[in-house]
Amino acid sequence: MKKIFFLGAGKMATAIAGGLVKSRLCTSSELAAFDVNGAACAAFTAATGVAAVSLEKMTEFDVLLIAVKPQMLADALKPLGGKLEKKLIVSIAAGVPIARIVELTGSSRIVRVMPNTPALVGQGASAFAAASGAEEEDIDLVRQILSAVGIAYQVRECDLDAVTGLSGSGPAYVFEFIQALADGGVAEGLPRDIATKLAAQTLLGAAQMVLETGKHPNELCDAVTSPGGTTSRGLELLAERAFHAAAMQAVRAAAKRSRELGS
Repeated sequence: MKKIFFLGAGKMATAIAGGLVKSRLCTSSELAAFDVNGAACAAFTAATGVAAVSLEKMTEFDVLLIAVKPQMLADALKPLGGKLEKKLIVSIAAGVPIARIVELTGSSRIVRVMPNTPALVGQGASAFAAASGAEEEDIDLVRQILSAVGIAYQVRECDLDAVTGLSGSGPAYVFEFIQALADGGVAEGLPRDIATKLAAQTLLGAAQMVLETGKHPNELCDAVTSPGGTTSRGLELLAERAFHAAAMQAVRAAAKRSRELGS
């Protein structure tokens, strides 16, 4: 594995670095991070065992993984001017297009990533797009990095807005649904803690069934729905309230907003 330098030591950088160490794809000595926020550096090191170092140390590493807020990107890269042309640059700065990263770094080896927050517990769903100058070895490396904290798929850069609306923003929709299910359970008399855990485990188990069986969600839904039964009655109400359409519209609205921010 190449040596990786994290520019930014926030939660997502911590998740990725921790995943690399935990999976033994990297040792802690093959990773390092820099952040202007001292508290973030301390938390990063405590969680991963990876050292926070000075920005000048970046030149000793093969890969620069950008994990700063998009509005901070230009200022964060300014001290590295002229030092990045031959580096592999992996960016998780939301909404910043590959062309802009090429402009700021001078490197043609760019891979832009859209991760999501479940990477913090090793269950991320990420997608990435590579610049034309990225080599096959670069793409394989990024896939390995992201696979350390979940699943990863290569897409076209123009598809990353859709990924943002689906898996990037999707955890928030799921949290909202878990809360709604738990509230329903509480309204029917369940204790709050039990209702929340049952709701969360229900979504986790259902998602695992989709992934492991390879069956279409409709087929799995039919298998648990008896004619005239309890599930059928609940699904009727969801259909009446346009649940399916609302979820689709949420993804599309978030994707639209991603395109707006990227432009």
